[in-house]
Amino acid sequence: MVASSFAVLRASRLCQQGWKSWARLLVPPPLSTGGWTTWARTNATLSVEPEARSCWDEPLSISVRGLAPEQPVTLRSVLRDEKGALFRAHARYRADAGGELDLARTPALGGSFSGLEPMGLLWAMEPERPLWRLIKRDVQTPFEVELEVLDGHEPDGGQRLARAVHERHFLAPGVRRVPVREGRVRATLFLPPEPGPFPGIIDLFGVGGGLLEYRASLLAGKGFAVMALAYYNYDDLPKNMETMHMEYFEEAVNYLRSHPEVKGPGIGLLGISKGGELGLAMASFLKGITAAVVINGSVAAVGNTISYKDETIPPVTILRNQVKMTKDGLKDVVDALQSPLVDKKSFIPVERSDTAFLFLVGQDDHNWKSEFYADEISKRLQAHGKEKPQIICYPAAGHYIEPPYFPLCSAGMHLLVGANITFGGEPKPHAMAQLDAWQQLQTFFHKQLGSECLHVSPKI
Repeated sequence: MVASSFAVLRASRLCQQGWKSWARLLVPPPLSTGGWTTWARTNATLSVEPEARSCWDEPLSISVRGLAPEQPVTLRSVLRDEKGALFRAHARYRADAGGELDLARTPALGGSFSGLEPMGLLWAMEPERPLWRLIKRDVQTPFEVELEVLDGHEPDGGQRLARAVHERHFLAPGVRRVPVREGRVRATLFLPPEPGPFPGIIDLFGVGGGLLEYRASLLAGKGFAVMALAYYNYDDLPKNMETMHMEYFEEAVNYLRSHPEVKGPGIGLLGISKGGELGLAMASFLKGITAAVVINGSVAAVGNTISYKDETIPPVTILRNQVKMTKDGLKDVVDALQSPLVDKKSFIPVERSDTAFLFLVGQDDHNWKSEFYADEISKRLQAHGKEKPQIICYPAAGHYIEPPYFPLCSAGMHLLVGANITFGGEPKPHAMAQLDAWQQLQTFFHKQLGSECLHVSPKI
């Protein structure tokens, strides 16, 4: 098992825009009484760099000027998703002797997080609606993040001193979005702005179904041609997952490989959860897949049969008596699947694959035993003379390892279980894992698919 050190965390520079601008924003009128608080309320400015807009995976520089020396303030962030659900975070700070604070240098004194956390106001957001996961459904519009500076250390009671609204985009300037309806394939292809060809990647999500594009759109800004692929419950695709026919995925692979703006000869796969399981099956059965990144995926067929030509892999047995309940009334299903070492027919035949693998593992994943699966895949590959895969484990990270700065989704509805379950994870280490994983997968794909990889230093 290879552990991640978090020694160097890097973020791409390809989404950067104009810097070095101050935003003087909405301040209340002067109070009738005197004193330092009145002076601060009429002079505070909130700065966000890049100004006005940035890509979602891009770090921000957030600072406040014009406060009184050592003035106590609270910074608060609010985001409303496309279904109207609110996400919030707040942190208490104290200005320095010059009346300034910079989140890159000033530690938070408590709130949603504490310590030196320049991006805590994003990754520490929590949903107002319980068990709600932040998902971007339309990448052509941004999320708007409202940032406020409040007087004092009461997140809901202080007078507002300054405010900024910042747009977090999912399409870097010039990235092209191309809907795909080719044969049976239902997908969206994202292409970088420069002339191709580019390394090609198919992107797969989990059991939620539909077509999620936000990870593919962000990766396209890093120099990849990325196709977000739907495989059920979308358009005219099947409404359920009773059988996953690899012929459909083969058609998608052939489409991407033959695209004039995709660099060959092989392509990459990126899958999380069920998408990781399917990516593993694709790499085992199909040709033309050079590299695959599996994020918390299973080595066994789960909940449905996997079929290719005259072969089938039956789903692993569900051990309902192994489902536990947490103190919060959530189901914990981490022990509810039979081991593929027992249900051997459910083991995906990874030994057939010549693909280079990277496994990204949350060690507190409670959806299933991702670390165990990655270990068993590694053993199976090496036993058959194949290349040892790279495995990176993240302590205290949960199941949904997303692009950087997405809030942790530690619990929610699982469609196969039909109930709310715990997905695991702790906010701070999970945020660190997401930032590192994002860079690791880019580096891996650039290396395996043959292209350049550029980085700048990020901020967590």
